[in-house]
Amino acid sequence: MAKLWAGRFEKPTSALLDDYQSSILFDQRLIRCDLLGSIAHATMLGEQGIIPMGDSQAIVQGLTAMLSDYDTGALAIDLTAEDVHMFAEAELTARIGEAGKRLHTGRSRNDQIALDVRLYAKEACAHVQALLLALLEVLLSLAKAHTHTIMPGYTHLQKAQPVTLAFHLMAYVQMLMRDVTRFGHAYTEADVMPLGSGALAGTTYPLNRERVAELLGFAAVTDNAMDGVSDRDFLITFLAAAATCMMHLSRLSEELILWSTNEFGTLTLDDAFATGSSIMPQKKNPDACELTRGKTGRVYGDLMALLTVMKGIPLAYNKDMQEDKEAFFDAYDTLTKCLPTFTEMMRTAVFHPEGMAQSAAMGFTNATDLADYLVGKGIPFRDAHHVSGALVGKCVREKRDLGDLSLAELREQCAAFDADVYEAISLKACVERRSLRGGPAPLAVEDSIRRAESWLAQQRSQVK
Repeated sequence: MAKLWAGRFEKPTSALLDDYQSSILFDQRLIRCDLLGSIAHATMLGEQGIIPMGDSQAIVQGLTAMLSDYDTGALAIDLTAEDVHMFAEAELTARIGEAGKRLHTGRSRNDQIALDVRLYAKEACAHVQALLLALLEVLLSLAKAHTHTIMPGYTHLQKAQPVTLAFHLMAYVQMLMRDVTRFGHAYTEADVMPLGSGALAGTTYPLNRERVAELLGFAAVTDNAMDGVSDRDFLITFLAAAATCMMHLSRLSEELILWSTNEFGTLTLDDAFATGSSIMPQKKNPDACELTRGKTGRVYGDLMALLTVMKGIPLAYNKDMQEDKEAFFDAYDTLTKCLPTFTEMMRTAVFHPEGMAQSAAMGFTNATDLADYLVGKGIPFRDAHHVSGALVGKCVREKRDLGDLSLAELREQCAAFDADVYEAISLKACVERRSLRGGPAPLAVEDSIRRAESWLAQQRSQVK
């Protein structure tokens, strides 16, 4: 295919360069955005009298037919084309003739690709948000079912204090809620229309940029042509949100992997989301969790790749920026495979409350409450902490639990102990007394769930 920009050149480009610089293999997925952008641009050109209205209408009809063919799979994409823009314009001209050559009036591939990627990024943000909301719905359902399921909470991966499974899951709900918000920020950054920036300095044609923004559903237009063609902050924001989201899923994956081991035995993953071993018949491997944990590094790499590409680029557009799309597409594809899989894996997972309660009963998770009990009897906390620690040491040496100690043994350490101590350090009491907002008490968690459900309903009404 002859290059549409080849007028200045006396010889064709090397086949090596053609292959090296071609982006059609990956940017062909932008063709729908490219066609929509071109339809809006051609419509505006006709309305402004920049090109004859007849040509504008012919272009719009040709592009609309191409869009229909693409949607039905009938549009054959020429993979020898330099990029998606060159393919679309050449295909249009082949279909409608000379009028097709007027399409590029008043624009550059620089602002054209910026438009295409922004359109695609907006769709990607909304799609990921919808997937996150579906996962949040499942986690909230699980939390509602387990507000009284006591389990150990950990610090340093050592048992710390008793909590509930609902409380634990709601921590991830908070993380994923923030992820939804982050993708909303990425959407807002992408929702600015750059067409009209030209190559870097705008154009002399009397374009109506606001009309194009209206036709394409953008909230605003860019305010500086140089920035309009060279800005990829919105993609970096998307990738940062994607990396953070994958980090959250990776943390949960690690816990699910641990909980599903024989050593923990507090979770069974559905067979549909596990695999076996080619040599060990007994194995049930949590592959979905492990892949999520592994693919997190992949998305981190996508973010770092684009940050590195952009860090040394002078204004305005440079060919380096062609590298933005593969990182963006890869992170988006990873998320859109991971999130639905993760959602169904969580929906079908079976937790074992008895095993969780047994685990919470071991490891002296009520030691803090023992100290707090003494504080309630007038003992300074630092002294109470020492007494509780000494009693834990005694239990460790004698392989006993705090609740097994007799009142006489407790009073050997501190005379303030009374018979009500046993109720005070029961796991149920330990959890229920932590009723401050944000705490693990069932009432506090139920309030948290209601707030999250209200937020979720609001987000569902707002996600584009």
